[in-house]
Amino acid sequence: MSEARDRIEALMHWRFRRPELLSEALTHRSAANVHDSTRGRPAARSRRAASGTRSNERLEFIGDRVLGLLMAEWLIERYPDEPEGEIGLRHARLVSRAVLAGIAAGMGLSDALAVSEHETRAGVRQAATVLADAIEAVLGAAYLDGGLEPARTFIRSAWAEAIEAQTLPPKDPKTALQEWLLGCRRQLPVYVVESALGPSHAPVFVIRVTAAGLSGVGTASTKRAAESAAAADLLGQLPAREGIAPVPGGHLP
Repeated sequence: MSEARDRIEALMHWRFRRPELLSEALTHRSAANVHDSTRGRPAARSRRAASGTRSNERLEFIGDRVLGLLMAEWLIERYPDEPEGEIGLRHARLVSRAVLAGIAAGMGLSDALAVSEHETRAGVRQAATVLADAIEAVLGAAYLDGGLEPARTFIRSAWAEAIEAQTLPPKDPKTALQEWLLGCRRQLPVYVVESALGPSHAPVFVIRVTAAGLSGVGTASTKRAAESAAAADLLGQLPAREGIAPVPGGHLP
């Protein structure tokens, strides 16, 4: 495990001053969910493990924001003449679950994760959601340890291949999802508003899209943006969609 963490620090070009932050970033909630054997319920609401390490959920929260900011900064620098809409499409793809999980897998993040035995047997280490959350947590840890610079250095190294591959802005997620479904002869997606909360000047919409037996959820301040986020979430569950050929009768392989 220590070798895997040393490899992660090498890939990040950053040696943690507070190594406990990296340990927290690499702790799945299943490994931090310790139960009180005498009472049969969680021993600590903070999800601290016996070693004192919390799960990576809080670091994932801040890492998500750090990634969004620094990716936006990079794209604005790289494409000074592109309109906001095209920059937004590039950004959405580069911070998507599929891209994050692919980068995390490529750097061997799954080997460094602390996961309970039960969840390990269930294959949690390889789950796209877990890997994406973990790499965001690592970014959050780097930010808290050294500020934006180590996080920026890591992003511009680890995401270099993904950003170079974007010769053109990707399609809007709703359009991409619809074209993929039509290519596979499936029914068009169904979008449902699950909730609409907040004041009129700052609403928050949660929308679920269902298609091809899968569903995605998006949250945003407008219905259109929430639908786009939901479509991106669903597409992120299909990282190999471009390689799936239409199937006679409209059924997925």
